[in-house]
Order: sequence, then structure tokens, then C-alpha cells
Amino acid sequence: MKILFAASEIFPYAKSGGLGDVAQALPRSLSKYADIIRVMPLYGFLDKTSFKKEDLFFELKLGQNTYNITIYSDIHKDITTYFIDSDIFSRNKEFYTTKSGSYSNDNPNFGVFSAAIVELAKHVKADLLHLNDWHCALAALFIKEKAPHIKTVFTIHNLAYQGIFDKNVLEQLGIDGSYFNMDDLEFYDKVSFIKAGIAYSDAVTTVSEQYAKEILTEQFGCGLHSFLSHHSKKLSGILNGIDYDIFNPKTDNAIESRFDENSIELKNANKQALLSKLEFKDTQIPTFVMVSRLVEQKGFGLLLDSLDDILNKKLNLIILAEGEGVFKHKLEHFAEKYDNFHLNFGYDEDFSHKVYASGDFLLMPSLFEPCGLNQMIAMRYGTIPIVNSVGGLKDTVHEDNKSCAQGIVFTEPTKDSLICAVEKALKLYLDKTKMANTISFNMGCNFSFEKSALLYSKLYKKVLG
Repeated sequence: MKILFAASEIFPYAKSGGLGDVAQALPRSLSKYADIIRVMPLYGFLDKTSFKKEDLFFELKLGQNTYNITIYSDIHKDITTYFIDSDIFSRNKEFYTTKSGSYSNDNPNFGVFSAAIVELAKHVKADLLHLNDWHCALAALFIKEKAPHIKTVFTIHNLAYQGIFDKNVLEQLGIDGSYFNMDDLEFYDKVSFIKAGIAYSDAVTTVSEQYAKEILTEQFGCGLHSFLSHHSKKLSGILNGIDYDIFNPKTDNAIESRFDENSIELKNANKQALLSKLEFKDTQIPTFVMVSRLVEQKGFGLLLDSLDDILNKKLNLIILAEGEGVFKHKLEHFAEKYDNFHLNFGYDEDFSHKVYASGDFLLMPSLFEPCGLNQMIAMRYGTIPIVNSVGGLKDTVHEDNKSCAQGIVFTEPTKDSLICAVEKALKLYLDKTKMANTISFNMGCNFSFEKSALLYSKLYKKVLG
């Protein structure tokens, strides 16, 4: 079976979050079971001269607009990635103008991307499209209209981001106005791209079993819980994983001292090196780390409410965060106030590896978490996660001593719960034997994409009949 895997970002070409990592690692694991190729936009920050220009050009006529599309390709780790080249992407130096996906209404970029995916799928004779998040979701509708023999699987990575546009986007993309109703694309008098993926795909997945259950509820359904319930027979959860070649402390050149579950004593050298470089006064006390985006989802409101109490304890805190806004300014205030707190803004892949390898505990107080990769990466580097028990965090972090893996779990996103969890971590740190056993146990757990790929391959076969 030939699978075309579509995403708005694929590492190492483009990455703003976990989707980029997943779109890199999952297809590699899937290649054991299927002939798989990938496709993404050719953004303006990418150097197209480093890619192969394919002998494939076509015009997309959508509404009153015509888009000239050229296809480029590249091979990375034996997987071919195709790039959709068009002026609508090449003139943009950023992935998305906003996290909600609202480009100006005369430039619905990802609607064009979705239409181009369909044309490429037809050209490469794909049996199935695997579409990821709202950026690709309209491809499920376009396939239904133009190539219904091609099956579709749609994965929701984060339901909070839906691709909401004014309703005139339908005319701009040549989509019949009859689709503007609550059973199709209409969402509070606007158009929701993600609804197309849910409504018209043959199967819908989320990135953890728990999140698949949560999005059917009003609390986590982001206004689509009833719509999802209507389509629940084709909904399932398949847990994400991480790339064990990239996130491997035994071979990682970004860290000071390489180690594995049989040599966890070497992990401390990473902590000492980073704390010294960042000029922490006390390098012998427990170190808490956080690698995240500066959004409410990740629990920054909760963290800020608790930060005075946390930083007055005998610990160090390192936060690597990407984003702007009120959370950034408030965190800067705490960084000026406390000398046991280091703050680093922006995306820095190598520094993030150093942070994971140096931490004793990872803070992940997410209010909701479809899957989460940070806790898996942290455990791979011997850093024990402290998590709110939601979504993929509930599926991957446990307080018992049997399930993979172990960490500190709180069940209410409150200041008292978070501070109590930090205090439990400080107590665990003093128990050197239990601490070492937990680290070693977690590093031995398998959070690679092997199981996920097998489950997806079975789903593909089921959809293809």
C-alpha cells in the first residue's frame, strides 16, 4: 500500500512543535509496513535550491483564483518528502500567522495546500492519504469530490487549533456553499477546516487513547464534542512516540556526557556543566526544568501563580520557552527576582537536549495535553516528569511501580496540587536509591514509534479493506 503522509511541518525542514517531530519519526517507522512518502509546503525560509525540482507542474483553479504549483523533493533518512511550491508559501517567512490559523481571508494558504495534496496523491497513485491537523483537513473533502477511490485517515494533534475562517473562504477555494451547515463546515457562522477532516475522512485518530475520550466531552471538546460524538465510530486514539535515534543520551552529541540506563551516574556531569555555564550558585540541589510553548494550555497561568512558593524552596529551575505575550513578561520578572531561576526564550534544539539531560525533574502542568512528547523525551534522558493527569500524560506517566513509566502525578490543576507535587519530588530526590531506580526504570521504557506504526498500519489496512 502507498501512503502519502501530509503535514504542515516536518523536522528537520520545519518545526514549531511536536507535530514536526511526529511527521519526521512516524513515517520512518511506518516504512516497515508500507510504501510511504511525505508532503509539506515549501516555505520561504527553506532553500529550494537544495531540493530536487520534479518534472511536475500544475495549475489549481479554486474559485476565481489560479495557483501555479511546482513540486520539489528531498530524501532524508530514506524517506522522500515532496514540497508544494507556490507564491502563497514562498513569500511567507513564518509557518503560521497565528496559532489559530487565521490568515487574511484573501490568502487561505492551507486550503490551497490541501487541494495540492490531492493532485499530488493522484499523480503518485497513493492508496491512502494520512492527513495531520487542520492545515491538511480540507484534503479529505477535496478527495471525496475529485478522487473518492483514495482513502483518508485524519489525525487530530490538538483540537484547540481548528483553522477558523470567515465563510467567504468557501467561495475563494471553490467549495460549494451547501457545505456551510452545522453537519459539515459551519462553526458559529464561520468555517472550520478541521471539521472537514473529521466529517469526510474514513478514519479519525487522536494522539493518545485518553485524549480520544476527552474530546467527546464538553470540557475538552473545544465546541466540537457533539460533532465528534456523531462521528465517534471512526474515532480512535493511537499514542505518539519519539525518535529514539534523535533522542538518545547514549549517542547525543549535544550533551556534555553521554549515558544510558546502565550508567546513570554519568548524567550528573550534564547537570553540573549546564548549571555552571548558567552561573547557578548551588549546583548540588535538585534541578527542575521545563521545555514548552508559552500558552495557557501548557499551564503557565498555574505555574506563575505558584512560582514564588516554588522558587523559595531549595531547588533550581530552568525554563526554555517559545512564544510572546503576557507570560513572557511575567516570567522575566521572576527571573530578575530569583537567582535560582534561569529563563531562555526561543527555539533551540541543542539547548533543549542539554536541558533534558541536566534536569532531575520535568515540570509539565498542562491544563490539557493531547499526547505530549516532552515527558517521553525527559524520561529518555533520565529526568522524572511531574504532570497533570490529562490526555497523553495520563497514558504515559504513573505513580505505581509497575506501569511504564513512573513520575509524580497530580489530578487537579491548582496551585496547592502543583506545590504538593514539587514537594513530593524534593522528598524523592533525598531517597537516592529510589531516585536512581526510577530513573533507570524510565530509561528502559519504550516510547519509540514502533507500536504506533504497527497500529497505524493495521488501521490503514482496515480502511483500505
